Amino acid sequence: MSQDALAHLDRERLLRLTEVGRSLVSELRLEQILDRLLDVARELTGARFAALGVLDERRESLARFLTKGVDDSVHREIGELPRGRGILGLLIKDPRPVRVSDLTRDPRSAGMPPGHPPMRSFLGVPVMVRGEAWGNLYLTDKANGEDFDDADEESLVVVADWAAIAIENARLYEALDKRRAELERAMRGFEATREIATAVGAETDLERVLGLVVERGRALVGARSVLVLLHRGGRLERAAGAGQIIGEQAAIPVAGTRAGEALRTRRPVRVEDVDSDPLLDSAALGVPDASRAILVPLTYRASALGVLCAFDRLDGEPFANDDEQVLRAFAASAGTAVATAQSIESTRLRAALQSAEAERGRWARELHDETLQALGGLKVLLSSAVRSSDPERLRAAAEEAVAAVTQEIHNLRAIITDLRPASLDQLGLGPALETLATRLAEREGFELRTEIALDGDARLSPELETAVYRVAQEALTNVAKHARARNVDLRVERVDGSIRLEVRDDGVGFDPDAETEGFGLTGIRERVALAGGSLTIEPAAPGTRLAATFPTD
Repeated sequence: MSQDALAHLDRERLLRLTEVGRSLVSELRLEQILDRLLDVARELTGARFAALGVLDERRESLARFLTKGVDDSVHREIGELPRGRGILGLLIKDPRPVRVSDLTRDPRSAGMPPGHPPMRSFLGVPVMVRGEAWGNLYLTDKANGEDFDDADEESLVVVADWAAIAIENARLYEALDKRRAELERAMRGFEATREIATAVGAETDLERVLGLVVERGRALVGARSVLVLLHRGGRLERAAGAGQIIGEQAAIPVAGTRAGEALRTRRPVRVEDVDSDPLLDSAALGVPDASRAILVPLTYRASALGVLCAFDRLDGEPFANDDEQVLRAFAASAGTAVATAQSIESTRLRAALQSAEAERGRWARELHDETLQALGGLKVLLSSAVRSSDPERLRAAAEEAVAAVTQEIHNLRAIITDLRPASLDQLGLGPALETLATRLAEREGFELRTEIALDGDARLSPELETAVYRVAQEALTNVAKHARARNVDLRVERVDGSIRLEVRDDGVGFDPDAETEGFGLTGIRERVALAGGSLTIEPAAPGTRLAATFPTD
């Protein structure tokens, strides 16, 4: 707005326009901005009716038409809202202000539909966002039957300019908020992937593993129903389900089905309309009313074990690309867990655990090479938003998102270390345990004393070093999660042909007679048993003492 144009406005109206601008740009919700825009436009000009037409993507007609001053009964009588003909079309073709003294006499007018309230004077201005027409603001019937004047037009142009800034801010904020939500969901997915690897890495009961997979998978993507189909004899049989599932048993052939396609190609399949897909019979799987689905293969090494199927989000939204990626990462760990649980014999189970360690190392490399790079790119993107000329509130939101991304990068580095510490392979058990103890003590805030005596540079077998490290890791993690301890002692020594590990804390203790125990203690028992060792967990007054012995011969 030029100085000459502003000269037509009195001081009181200029002050009011300043207040209007502040109120509009302080709002970051688009619908509230549009509603406020119509109110202030009527207030500043004395118009009886106000309307806002939002252009379609091609900017050729009106996709939305919002009004103020016309009640619901009149709306129903008028019927279909305008699409941009007559006077309204002028602003679409040539986005410049238009003033008309009498709509009923103007030859450019397309007339009023039956039931439309009579309108005479008219003022319309375009709303330009980033130099392009976004919509048009219309006013009709100024108070006392007067015509709209220069001051009204200039005021409305200023209001439209303020609205354009507010609309763009709202768009940017919505996009930023959506991306932040996607990032948070992705991080929850990586956390769930780590949890499933830790929780079921040593679980040998297939039914319990499958139950954990479907429950965690359902929570991960917010699905109404999640199934695991296992490949058995040319068929895919429902082995576990969570959510809204009908029937006790279900099976489908591999050939000629979407689930079979996911199994054969080792790639996820997303179905947007289950009813129209002849290769996905959800009713045969016990989910008769499904609308959308993601089918992800469960694989272990070169073997296709089955398919993880998620049906319909609970919030009614379609599955997004992030849902598919997170479920795919989750299925990779779940596939390892299922394969491990299916290996019943001790020798086969030991081989499966060795492969799981290799799989963890591979995931550590994948997370480092891909995930951290992606998060770093997002950090650059959000930093660009902070450097833009947007209002302070958007800047603060962007800076907060950058800080969150930085923290998540730090967290992912910690995950990589937890999955497979490089020091265990390169330096051996002693240095790896020292690093683990230092990191946990700093993170959890308790005093941790270590005493590690393993005969200098003598190395143990890779399998035994892994077993001792994982038991120590899980024991210390349990202390951090549950014990509320201030002091913890970790002792590892070689005595009489065996490795002795002891973890003692001064925390709240536990009930040794409890009927159930968590996945952490279960994993510890399994690892010690597979290594041919012995385990004792007992109250230590105060706290708890865990002692494990591993034979070295």
